[in-house]
Amino acid sequence: MTERINPAGWDTPSGYSNGALATGRWLAIAGQVGWNERKQMTSSDFLGQAAQALRNVATILRTAGGEPEHLLRMTWYVLDAQEYRANTRPLGTIYREIFGSCYPAMTLIVVAGLLEEGARLEIEATAVLPISSTR
Repeated sequence: MTERINPAGWDTPSGYSNGALATGRWLAIAGQVGWNERKQMTSSDFLGQAAQALRNVATILRTAGGEPEHLLRMTWYVLDAQEYRANTRPLGTIYREIFGSCYPAMTLIVVAGLLEEGARLEIEATAVLPISSTR
């Protein structure tokens, strides 16, 4: 079980939690870009890549026996802060389609480049699965 931590009196965060507290089995999910299982980019645009990267995170999470509520934190690496800001509404829709309303602690970092050619963003995540979950 993951408990979302948002201090009383603070503005309600939009699309993330200020903190997350959990006990269980840790799952580290490597940075995911907008490619499919054959390492082929599925889109050249930011939203298409974000959707695929989030689906990749969800697939790894479920393969390990986890569910969206087990996500503890997510770190987004993006090439362009303006591109991210311009797409926050559709990103929120895509996120909720994949993970529902489970919002882990999140950080966004603007980077000069990513290793995978053509990647506009990369998303890594950490989840804590219940001790009782099996794979």
